[in-house]
Amino acid sequence: AGSGEETALKMLKEGTATKADLCFSFQETIFAMLVEITERAMAHCNTNDVLVVGGVGCNKRLQEMIKIMADERGGHIYAMDERYCVDNGAMIAWPGLLAFEQGDTIPVSESSCTQRYRTDDPVINWRDD
Repeated sequence: AGSGEETALKMLKEGTATKADLCFSFQETIFAMLVEITERAMAHCNTNDVLVVGGVGCNKRLQEMIKIMADERGGHIYAMDERYCVDNGAMIAWPGLLAFEQGDTIPVSESSCTQRYRTDDPVINWRDD
């Protein structure tokens, strides 16, 4: 365990923090990391707008934090409601539609799925920039 975990356990034992305090702190830290990664991706893609989907995307606090970051960049957050945040279907479907509109198709018999690859490896031919 790192120093953060040791400190958290000590605070619980001493009664200076509750489990709820520590869970909130953990959530804020993780969400701050997600916002930072999102901002880097936005800079890499030269955009100020962000679409938030996926299970964690339902979290209103995460949406609030991303909105603050997007506002600071002069952009917008587009957050889906829970109908589209249950799984990653919307994240898969949208780039698929964009690729299809550019004529990027493949017969199902020749297709495959790779779960673990760097997200900057695939060729994205449907972007204009």
